[in-house]
Amino acid sequence: MPSLDLLATFLEIYRAGSLSAAAERLGVSQPAVTGQLARLEEQVGERLFVRSRQGVAPTPRAAALAARVSLHLDGLREVLGSTETEPALRGTVRIGGAAEAMTVRVLPALAPLTGRGLCLHVTLGLAQDLLAQLAEGRLDMVVSAIRPTHRAILAAPLVDEEFLLVGPPTTLRTVDADRLRTAPADALAALPLVAYAEELPIVRRYWRSEFGHRPTNPVALLVSDLRAVLVAVEAGAGISVLPRYLAEPALAAGRVVQLHHPEAAPLNTIYLATRRGTPANPALTVVRDQLIEAAAEWDGL
Repeated sequence: MPSLDLLATFLEIYRAGSLSAAAERLGVSQPAVTGQLARLEEQVGERLFVRSRQGVAPTPRAAALAARVSLHLDGLREVLGSTETEPALRGTVRIGGAAEAMTVRVLPALAPLTGRGLCLHVTLGLAQDLLAQLAEGRLDMVVSAIRPTHRAILAAPLVDEEFLLVGPPTTLRTVDADRLRTAPADALAALPLVAYAEELPIVRRYWRSEFGHRPTNPVALLVSDLRAVLVAVEAGAGISVLPRYLAEPALAAGRVVQLHHPEAAPLNTIYLATRRGTPANPALTVVRDQLIEAAAEWDGL
């Protein structure tokens, strides 16, 4: 059974998104954190994080482990009188966002606040729908992939997400390498697309930004969850455009490959949106500050 020290270090890595940030939070050296992670991975029998230049990305096993231990470890810290004790929170914050970013980034960052008494009501959906609910007062905050334009909404940039054009490894054996390098859109034109929606929102934006036109590829599969898009690409259904934070573990493991390497990475800004004129709400302020602090450690989404 892993020791509490190993699990505590694991949880800091999971929440910080990098070994160096976890080491700084724990007040130890990065090699010490790396060694503790290696011992924990040896005990559980598999890797918990995929390392990259952006930091570390949790594997599904890591996400499951964090969900099981975080509440208990935070509770122990409170019982033992941690030096990081903070005042209790009261009330409910209703927050909305895209299922993928909320699951992978936002909820792990906010989960510790529930240990202080905060209740979170989470709504998953499309940005336009969620922003409408925010303007109507049915939500308190939205993590939005589009910039709000409603006058009742105040928005601040939170983090940038980077997009990658990816496909299964077999793609590199079916397209001409020279043509892929010099005329990538033409080289990939016959390959089917896996997309998030019928309008091809993410794919279309990438094609226009990088290739100057809409994609002409046939569409093989539509599924309204980017995690499912990734699974379909891994299984060979086609090629797609995905945020780096989702694609990175599959890239590191060789389950997908990056098909295009632009000079400047295509980015989309994620906004933290709240309603103008909302009465002072200490819990909402804490949630906002927690997300801003966490986003500074994510090194991109």
